[in-house]
Amino acid sequence: MARKAVAQELSRERILDEARQLFVEHGYHALTMRSIAKAMGYSHGALYYHFKEKAELFYALVTEDFNTLLDRQREMLSRTRLGDLAQLERLMLEFVRFGLENPNHYEIMFMIKDPELQRYSRTEQAQSLDLFATVVRAVVAKQPMSEKKMYSLPWSLFMSLHGFISYNIHYSQSYEDVKKLAESHVKYLCQGLQA
Repeated sequence: MARKAVAQELSRERILDEARQLFVEHGYHALTMRSIAKAMGYSHGALYYHFKEKAELFYALVTEDFNTLLDRQREMLSRTRLGDLAQLERLMLEFVRFGLENPNHYEIMFMIKDPELQRYSRTEQAQSLDLFATVVRAVVAKQPMSEKKMYSLPWSLFMSLHGFISYNIHYSQSYEDVKKLAESHVKYLCQGLQA
């Protein structure tokens, strides 16, 4: 494939979109800036115009993906009242929808096994989990004996959602494929909060 000039619209966004797919398919360590550029049909120098190194490119992906998720969640929360069970249901469904509509993003955000790479997403993961935990705790606080559940319940609910998303990503299921099942799953989890 002939090399293309940088002037032919090698944007930062295009690099991120194509690199995300490559990282998911081949893994972080199997890729170099040169191999990413080659897969895109550019010289590796064209990538260095936007990113100094592979780690910077990877971190840009993680940051962009978490910002997208957090923006969607915050926007949804701004339209509902904190502490309502219905708000938590919508937040959980929004998380499932995001994961299944963006499986490559989700894998990079939550399913990277490499400890070196996990450090790139630690801060962003914590922000996402804190937002989720805040909503869960607001619902739980209205119940008797809530102190016992305040810290373990958000994590348990998140892990249940993560398992649902991971399973469906593994079998290449889209959100539309499992929408009814996702709604039932979230409803059952929320009903369990009232027990």
